[in-house]
Amino acid sequence: MLILQNVTKNFNRTTAVDNLSFEVPGGSIFGLLGPNGAGKTTTIRMIMNILKPDSGTILFKGDSFKKSDYQKVGYLPEERGLYQKMKLKETIVYLGRLKGLSGTKAAKQTDEFLERFELTDYANRKIEELSKGNQQKVQFIVSIIHDPILLILDEPFAGLDPVNQLLLKEIIGELKDKGATIIFSTHQMEQVEKLCNEICLINNGKKILYGNLREIKKEYGTQVVTIEFQGEKETLEDLKSLRNLRLENNSLTGEMPEGIFLNDVLVEVMNHVSVTHFHLLEPSLEQIFIDQVKEEGRP
Repeated sequence: MLILQNVTKNFNRTTAVDNLSFEVPGGSIFGLLGPNGAGKTTTIRMIMNILKPDSGTILFKGDSFKKSDYQKVGYLPEERGLYQKMKLKETIVYLGRLKGLSGTKAAKQTDEFLERFELTDYANRKIEELSKGNQQKVQFIVSIIHDPILLILDEPFAGLDPVNQLLLKEIIGELKDKGATIIFSTHQMEQVEKLCNEICLINNGKKILYGNLREIKKEYGTQVVTIEFQGEKETLEDLKSLRNLRLENNSLTGEMPEGIFLNDVLVEVMNHVSVTHFHLLEPSLEQIFIDQVKEEGRP
């Protein structure tokens, strides 16, 4: 769907994006991640043709972006850009028509979204009269009203309460089911884990982690196991296979030893005591994120 090849962008003496390459598979939810100043927003602005790359290529469906292609793209920027003096409904209808909708369809789609986001009572209010959370909902509606095939969301959950975050995730899932491709940029790692199939982590404009989220968690994270049991814990104290696990009362807890499978550990434990419960905790993306950014920053 979208390919970046060796894309670079400089601002004076600062390199904001440095020879960046990645592919966004069609029909996926792709996480573009990084700390503040990593180059995420600059990358998005180049995809949207707001900025021109100094070098490199950006391809959409196998070719360079054409002007007409942007009618198929939805974009929610991190900074709000709504017309503050315009009324809510007329704003959405106007921006929907700019994306190629007829006046009738734009009005119909607007009414449906206002109802779904519980904004119908605000239809004739000026944008400036809305709360920050409601303005964020409006920006999201504007980005999807034309059923884009590529949707770019930069910090979409900013200012939203948990109920409305859940609604956004529901709609993002519906768009994916329709075949849309979604690029999702955020600092909220727990949202990335729930939504994204593929990720690219950048820092100082460079790619430092890229690929399938499940495979990345398997490769870069450490699993933590907790095993609860009944029996004489002394029988477990000298087992070499459990040397990385902490033995307290009637439980074993710790990082899984490298090269040892959970089944092997359980069999070893059950040869001596009765296992009553076990839990394997996956590594969090947040910790992998922190570790990789720290590692990349070391000389």
